[in-house]
Amino acid sequence: MREFFDEREARDPELREAELMQALPRLVAHAQQKSAAMAQVLAGVDASLVTSRQALARLPVTRKHELFDRQRASLASDPFGGFSTLLRGPDMRHVFASPGPIYEPEGATRDYWRSARAMFAAGFRRGDLVHNAFSYHMTPGAFIFEAGAHAIGCTVFPAGVGQTEQQLQAITELRPNAYTGTPSFLRILLEKAQEAGADVSSLRKALTGGEALPPSLRDWFASRGVDVYQSYATADLGLIAYETSSREGLVLDEDLILEIVRPGTGDPVADGEVGEIVVTTLNPAYPLVRFGTGDLSALLPGPCPSGRTNTRIKGWMGRADQTTKIRGMFVHPAQVADIARRFPEVLKARLVVSGEMANDHMTLRVEASARPHGLDARIGEAIRDVTKLRGDVELLEPGALPNDGKVIEDARSYK
Repeated sequence: MREFFDEREARDPELREAELMQALPRLVAHAQQKSAAMAQVLAGVDASLVTSRQALARLPVTRKHELFDRQRASLASDPFGGFSTLLRGPDMRHVFASPGPIYEPEGATRDYWRSARAMFAAGFRRGDLVHNAFSYHMTPGAFIFEAGAHAIGCTVFPAGVGQTEQQLQAITELRPNAYTGTPSFLRILLEKAQEAGADVSSLRKALTGGEALPPSLRDWFASRGVDVYQSYATADLGLIAYETSSREGLVLDEDLILEIVRPGTGDPVADGEVGEIVVTTLNPAYPLVRFGTGDLSALLPGPCPSGRTNTRIKGWMGRADQTTKIRGMFVHPAQVADIARRFPEVLKARLVVSGEMANDHMTLRVEASARPHGLDARIGEAIRDVTKLRGDVELLEPGALPNDGKVIEDARSYK
């Protein structure tokens, strides 16, 4: 008998998609009416027509630097930069500050950050005592997972980070059976416990985040009796995707619309191709439409063997912002995309920067569906027009470039 936190995890995929597309125009209209920032971003958009992924893909992508810029510009009147629809008081439980600083609101709804499904999939159950080692200082990390634990019916020990000796004492005396925090700190705790002869054998399960969890480290935890799962969340969006017992990618959480786009653009890539994660969240308190996370991933085919039916992604695969300084000039992924759009023959492009310090060499490697005479020369002219730099052009067969999400590859030697 399969167990889920709620029945929505196992919905028919077509039903889920239909419900998401029904909710999408309402969300866009709500964002336009209640969020001053999104009203500007979505100016001129007819919300009633945004009823498909194709229509959604035509809307602009908002990225984290825009949150920062708008917040800096409106601090005197609105520290949230016009993105939050909440008013201070009973509807806003906390205000957090992520590095920048970027300020994030927390609404008062149950499991506001939607982490309960991830914790349930990792084996957390009612009555568990959770040792929560995410930071309780300014950032929302600890509260994201505490809210999910409470939604399940767990009790939480707010351990935070640091003070390893005191944390070990609490574990040996309180005997928690679950852990939330980064995988690196869990390893520190287990190693320190071994050195000190402390009994932390009560810890049997963990949900980690904030860092990658390589298979070798997962195996290291398993050899010490701890079954560790990973999750993917951001301070802006909350929990995005989570691992299940199948260990085959991460399952997208409910009430999110996920797209994978070519870095530097808002253009969706083909299924299976690596690109930037862009998320639209059906959160009326913070209605982010097409929010670019800056993280790379790719879609996985088919449903999760655990029985959860939502979209799966491979997990975190690096950062999408590959802006690189070349001969004193910054070159952005969006500029590479601009060059590629000028030529219908170009299927995919990758700018490779090579050479040694102070002797940069730039080559645009291009997958082309056809190679009419002079194509490379015309692309070279576009490179100079867009970047103000000279670069070589290498024409390749379709499928020749790696599927790793890189638009700009820095292959220079810095010795």
